[in-house]
Amino acid sequence: MTPREIVLEQIRHHATKPVPYTIGFEGDVAERLTRHYGGDSWRERIVAYIVSCCSVERRKQTPMGQGKERDLFGSIWRTDRRPFHLEQPGLQRPSFDGYYFPEAEDFVDPNMKQGAMGKLKEHATRFTTIGVGWGLWENYWAIRGFDNALMDCVAEPDFFAELLDRLTDLYLDQLQMCADIPADAFMFGDDWGDQRGVMVGPERWRRFFKPRYARIYEAAHAQGKIVISHCCGSVVDIIPDMIEIGLDVLESVQPEARGMNPYELKKAWGGKITFWGCLGSQSIIPFGTPQEIHAEVRRLRREMGEDGGYILAPAKALQPETPTQNAVAVVEAFTVE
Repeated sequence: MTPREIVLEQIRHHATKPVPYTIGFEGDVAERLTRHYGGDSWRERIVAYIVSCCSVERRKQTPMGQGKERDLFGSIWRTDRRPFHLEQPGLQRPSFDGYYFPEAEDFVDPNMKQGAMGKLKEHATRFTTIGVGWGLWENYWAIRGFDNALMDCVAEPDFFAELLDRLTDLYLDQLQMCADIPADAFMFGDDWGDQRGVMVGPERWRRFFKPRYARIYEAAHAQGKIVISHCCGSVVDIIPDMIEIGLDVLESVQPEARGMNPYELKKAWGGKITFWGCLGSQSIIPFGTPQEIHAEVRRLRREMGEDGGYILAPAKALQPETPTQNAVAVVEAFTVE
């Protein structure tokens, strides 16, 4: 089977050998791996099972000097530090008076489709995704500021709902722009959870986000595309809701967050949703031994891959604090069946 066929079989809940995987690198990790191996030959061992063919959202930051940039929502970001962070929200009051809300066309690179078709041809044997950028919650706090966003959902529920409606319409317009791009899936992303649970609480998530994401996922499925969403933190309380509204693949799956033990998730919902991730980026990758990493990868393949519904990955791209010997262990454990 091709890498694409293997990924599709897993999403259809059929076991495969090998179990597909993805792996990414941040900071100087890849550079250190190259030094360790004495060259870039290690990269050739990695199979590209999943490839992004394009991203429909391009934030189009406008440089302002001193490491600051302004996005299309009018928010100012500090981008010369890790991590980049919001300095000033574009909408500082819960009111749209005098505020320009951008349209889908404002975000999209006019050459996006041409580039996407070229990548699809180049990666015809890979499972391909269209990135849709930040989601409703992340864009909300990027517009209003994080503290304001948390207060709005309690103190300004009508405004909160209206801004989410505008963002939903923007999302739907962006999806429609991709209707004729024959990729396999849309890759959404929205960090609803922190380490403890859903940040706005499960009930408010169900009230404000669930019906809007149901519309978004329905639109994606109407194009014949699979729905994948990245989400950090603990979302165990709303996994049944995600399944109900049509989420096919949950990506990241941080095992250190409350209730996110992957083996328990597999027992509870493994036949209804595909889990992508599960190798702890806050635990075993930075703090384990190479032997422990190899053992955990073998267990993930064996138990999470049983009857399909699993894509192996670190919960996060390998971070700069990853010891070189542990980065080596991840690469070798992933690339040797």
